[in-house]
Formats: sequence, structure tokens, C-alpha cells
Amino acid sequence: MSAAWFVTALLCGSSMAAAADSDVLTLEARILLGKVRGRIDHIAIDVVRQRLVVAELGNDSLGVVDLRAGHTLTTVTGLHEPQGVGYVPSTDTVWVANGGDGTLRLYRGEDMRPDATLPLGEDADNVRVDAHASRVYVGYGSGIAIFDAVTRKRLATIALGAHPEGFQLDEIARRLYVNVPGARHIAVIDLGAGRQSAAWAMSDSPAANFPLAIDREGQRLLVGYRSPAMLIIYDLRSGAALKNLPTCGDTDDIAWVAERQLAYAACGEGFIDVIDLGRSRAQRVARIPTVRGARTSLYSPELDRLYVAVRATGQLPAAIWVFRPGRS
Repeated sequence: MSAAWFVTALLCGSSMAAAADSDVLTLEARILLGKVRGRIDHIAIDVVRQRLVVAELGNDSLGVVDLRAGHTLTTVTGLHEPQGVGYVPSTDTVWVANGGDGTLRLYRGEDMRPDATLPLGEDADNVRVDAHASRVYVGYGSGIAIFDAVTRKRLATIALGAHPEGFQLDEIARRLYVNVPGARHIAVIDLGAGRQSAAWAMSDSPAANFPLAIDREGQRLLVGYRSPAMLIIYDLRSGAALKNLPTCGDTDDIAWVAERQLAYAACGEGFIDVIDLGRSRAQRVARIPTVRGARTSLYSPELDRLYVAVRATGQLPAAIWVFRPGRS
């Protein structure tokens, strides 16, 4: 075999792999965030206005991105390490958890003017919104605070064994599933009873469980671990581990798309892993290159787009990368 033939075959194989990956997830646009430095954390979406609100943690700011126009509308400054962000449609309000000063900052959705500041506690982090019940859930310290989205009053605080990282709401079962890496388990919170009802842990499980997603139809919980980099699928009813497979490293968000039976795992290693869970054997079907440190993302089912937050590097400016899913 000649060296020239080998190089040609290698290049052709790489091109075919890239083409196959692009069929699954295609980079459609890069929307610049402006002069934003440092780490970028989580993202929320106002679907009606087609705007993203981006927690620019290292910059102490929020970026507001107009998806129709493909540019940043404004940058809101003066925050303190914004981490979690959520949008409440019924009140047209953006809720932002600030890890630096332990506050919740509220902004008007129309023009992003400050609306209120609520005390919370140390390491205010992830935000989840239950639009139907008008509830806002915020992780901080060693617990989850529950707020009424209309009155803005804190309704309850549910204590946990350590700091909560990624968590998701099952509106039908009225449960929260919470990654608690410091306690090496997944906490199950019964919202009707207002307390933690279970802790799923395995003695031989990997560590650093940060993101998770819920497959409600399949009754599965998808949990991403960092050490080692792995996705474990749990049975929602029993907590039993059903399957596991390796993923890209340093994942911080997982999106589940039921229509395609695909999970998108955004990894700080510089990739998006696309994982097919619709077959008898779970498998990765694509690995899409991004940028090192780009580990937070948001999938919008209404717009059918995956938005990935890309921090500034020496070669690239901070931006939102917009990916269009391809074939099922």
C-alpha cells in the first residue's frame, strides 16, 4: 500500500464521517455575543420573541440574543456571577441566579429592565420554571428553593445532602430529579410531600454527576457523569441503572429529543455527542466538534434548534452556535 493511497483513504474516510455527522446535527449560524470574557453558563429562551438570555458568568453580565436577526440585542451588566437563568412566560420575567452574591435578579422580558432582587443564599445556581404551575425552582447551597412566579414569595425550601447541580422537573409525576455530586447520588424530590423521597446511588458508579434529562415517555432518566465521562440511563420508576456508555468529557447539559430518540450532550472537551437511545442498544451516532469549554447548551423543541454557548478563546470570540438537527 502506497503512502499516497493511505493518505487519500484517510482523508476520504474523514470527509465521509464529517458528512455523516452533519446529517445528524448541522452548524447553521454563529451569533457573536460581543466583548464577553470568561466562562459562560446556562441559557434560557423566550420563544415568542425568539430571544435567548445567556448567563455570562465570567463577565458578570447577561447577553440577550435576537435569533431572528442573528445578533445580540443588548448586554445587561452589574450582575455577580450569573449561573442559572429561567424565563416565565406568564409574567414575562427573566429570573437569574447569582452565585457571587446569592441573589435572584428579576428582569422584565420586554426590555430587560431590573424588576426585583430577591435574597436566596450561597452559590445560587440552576433555575427551572414550571410554567403551568407558575413555580420557579432554584438550586443553591444544599437545597432547592421554590418560588411562586406571580407573587415572588418563597414557598418552601427542600434540604439536600450537598449542593445541587443539574436538576429537572417531571410535571406529571410532580417530582424533581436532582444531581447531588457531593453526596454521590441522585435525589428524588416528591413535590406533593415537599421532601426528598429517595436517593439513587450505586457503590460502583462514576463520580461528578452534573447534567441530566428526563425521557418521560420511556420512563428513563439520562444522567451525565464526568469522572469517568459517561452517560447512565436509569429507570424512572425504580432507580435501577439500565444502560451506560462513554461520552465526551466535562459535560454540563444534556438535551433529550423524544421525536428522534436522541440525546445531545454538550461537553467542555470541545464536542457534542449525539446518542441514539431508540435502538435496543444505546450508541453514539455522531461526535460534533465545537470549542473547548463549550459545555452549556439549550434545545428548543418549538424552534427545533440546539444552542451552544461558546466562550471566547485566543482565536474565536464568544458566541452562540446554532445547530439544526437533521434526520431522525
